[in-house]
Amino acid sequence: MTTFLSLLQGVLVVSLVLLGVSALLVVVRLLRGPTGLDRLVALDVLVAEFLCGLVAYAALSGDSALVPVVVAISLVGFLGSTTVARFVRRGTGR
Repeated sequence: MTTFLSLLQGVLVVSLVLLGVSALLVVVRLLRGPTGLDRLVALDVLVAEFLCGLVAYAALSGDSALVPVVVAISLVGFLGSTTVARFVRRGTGR
C-alpha cells in the first residue's frame, strides 16, 4: 500500500512540473499574441492549468479546503470566456 501511495505522489509531482512547463509556454503565447483572441485563449488555458495545478496540489496534500476555491475560479473563468465570446461575435457582424 505504501508503494502505491509513493507512486501516486510521484505521478502528482511530475504532473505539477509538466503543468508548470506548459504554463510557461502559454505565458509566451499570451505575451506574443499575435491577435487579441490568441491572448484571450491563452489566458483561458492559463486559468485551466492553474485549476489543474490546484487540484493536483489538493490531491497531493490531502487538503479538501481548496475545492470551493476551484469551483469559484472555474465559474469565473467560464463566465469570462462566454462574455468575451459574445463580445467578439457581436463585433464580427453576425
